[in-house]
Amino acid sequence: MLAVAVTLGIAVSGRAQTPEPPRTAWGDPDLGGVWDYSSLTPMARPPEFEGKPVLTEEEAAEYLRQQTQFYEALDDGSTVPGNEIHTRVFIDAGTTLVLDRRSSLIVDPPTGRQPALVDGAAARMAANPSSFSQGPFESHRDFGLTDRCLASIGFPIVPGPYNNNIQIFQTPDHVAILAESMSMVRIIPLDGRAGLPEHLRQWNGDARAHWDGDTLVVETARFVGQEFNLIPHGGGGAGTYSGASRELRLTERFTRLSDDFIEYEFTIDDPGLYTRPWTGVIPLTTIESPDTIIEYACHEGNYSIVGSLSGALARDRAASQD
Repeated sequence: MLAVAVTLGIAVSGRAQTPEPPRTAWGDPDLGGVWDYSSLTPMARPPEFEGKPVLTEEEAAEYLRQQTQFYEALDDGSTVPGNEIHTRVFIDAGTTLVLDRRSSLIVDPPTGRQPALVDGAAARMAANPSSFSQGPFESHRDFGLTDRCLASIGFPIVPGPYNNNIQIFQTPDHVAILAESMSMVRIIPLDGRAGLPEHLRQWNGDARAHWDGDTLVVETARFVGQEFNLIPHGGGGAGTYSGASRELRLTERFTRLSDDFIEYEFTIDDPGLYTRPWTGVIPLTTIESPDTIIEYACHEGNYSIVGSLSGALARDRAASQD
């Protein structure tokens, strides 16, 4: 049955391409709608697939079986290893691999893995505070930006354990991309206006877009640096990109290949962190229902920090009584 699931999972994303993409009333390729980018294909190539960019059908079936088994094992209410918050009920990492059975979402370098770090980058990253704090928790100041829902997670658009959906809106001179996770929205000019001055930097950078034929190209620069919103951890949690330098440039390409499929490509060029740029390719598949992104309540009732501090205090009390 799993082998059938793999076959179906691969075929479903491979709908016949239309010779002409759907277009807006003003003639641009229509990228609008809600799109799902979940995938169990890892971001970085696993060691067992060293030197093997494309899996055989048998290898793909076995890898999918392992990933499915990993997530199904959490159905007993246990938490994700290393995470005391997310039980299986919150996880929706996907059920399929990418269409062409690639062993990684990264397509360049050819190794399928992120390039080496430049000298000093590892030490700098280790010294930076994590976006997710590990404790101890004695104050709200002990929580990272993501813990406090202050950091955005939404680009590059890469699969994670849940919230793998975006909604795209278009006008003749702007495109807006709403990420389900953190409800982050990027409103990106298409009218050729100049970027911000170099000294004006933002957590989410400064984005400008243009059309290259039928491909939407979004270029983002002028990041603050040390961003934690750029987290391509990939299906199954393989490969993590945490942090960035002020030199980061992110290029994204959206190409609608059929009524229900967009090819999404991103390139991270960060000479302050990596020895060379690297690129990933991910399929976006259309979602007909719901036709809008549902609210992501990061801190429902805004009680998360209070609850976490209460739990830490209770744990400390229990430990002192042992």
